Amino acid sequence: MRDAFRRRALPYLLSLPALLVCIGILIPFGTAIYYSLQRYRLNLPHLRKMNWGENYLKFLTDSEFWNTLQVSLAYTGLTVGLELLLGLGIALLLQRSTRFNNFVSILLLLPLMTAPALAALMWKLMTNPNFGILSYAASLVGFEDMKWASDPSTALLTVLLVDIWVYTPFMMILLLAGLRSLPRQPFEAAALDGVPRTFVFFRITLPMLTPYIITASLFRLLDSIQQFDIIYAMTQGGPGDTLMVFQVEAYLQFFQATNIGKSAALLLVLWVITFILSNLFVKQWLRLREQAQGAG
Repeated sequence: MRDAFRRRALPYLLSLPALLVCIGILIPFGTAIYYSLQRYRLNLPHLRKMNWGENYLKFLTDSEFWNTLQVSLAYTGLTVGLELLLGLGIALLLQRSTRFNNFVSILLLLPLMTAPALAALMWKLMTNPNFGILSYAASLVGFEDMKWASDPSTALLTVLLVDIWVYTPFMMILLLAGLRSLPRQPFEAAALDGVPRTFVFFRITLPMLTPYIITASLFRLLDSIQQFDIIYAMTQGGPGDTLMVFQVEAYLQFFQATNIGKSAALLLVLWVITFILSNLFVKQWLRLREQAQGAG
């Protein structure tokens, strides 16, 4: 009877950690939904009451919200797109598994080991208009008195440089692993037939690498659309609202404006956007896998 009890209890014991993690996720998520349906300010606790979605309805006519949405999507699209192109280019250069290429790939991972907030502070020093080395280098090529993150016209560019420096190695290492795992037979046959390299890349390499590209892009998209530390450390969402992404806006609404309801509603909207985008990527990945299995 003891053995029978153990066999029956074992599945429940094995699933217990997953259940605890699920509860740990659902409690804060449910709390955020509850707060997002309230008019709740910490500095006006006596006015706290349920407004049943009024926070979301106000977003429809709130220019700040639409600016936040536009900035967040633009930042996500630019970072994921540029890092994908750079990561793919570097991965192609390091595709052959040699000692030199392996050593270089390890060196290129060093920025990824740096905390994003610390990397942002480093770049903030390097782009300081008074003594930053990048400001000095820019002056040598004709860009005098460049303001970098303090100028609305160049703030996005500055933050993009930091993000690309930190996270391009992540894209590179995933795509490099994908390239080195591809079967060699199609490439050997193409080499024997004298097929041009551009044809090989666009007709053989890229289609076979697409699942890896989707996977790498999905991971970066989920992280980039929730970006906080780099932008907040560099500009705190400024100058003005130039870089006011969702996470920074929600943080400022909570800790500066003490508007708990609006902050929670912003985070819920961000969750909906993330959920939609991730589902699109996953469905595309599953479709490609089904095509590959059908072709096999």
